[in-house]
Amino acid sequence: MAKNLKVTLIRSTIRRPRAQKLTVKALGFHRLQETRVLPDNPATRGMINRVSHLLRWEPVEE
Repeated sequence: MAKNLKVTLIRSTIRRPRAQKLTVKALGFHRLQETRVLPDNPATRGMINRVSHLLRWEPVEE
């Protein structure tokens, strides 16, 4: 398993359920096309899974 994941917010949270908005915020996103490098652990994978339709992600090897 990779140590980090490169995650990009590709869709807006406008007109999405509150839980999805809060999940995107918990991942650290503020605006569209923003990219974050997050640790690859079960908690992060679970959050990505909940809003996978709003994100693009790929493993990053360091």
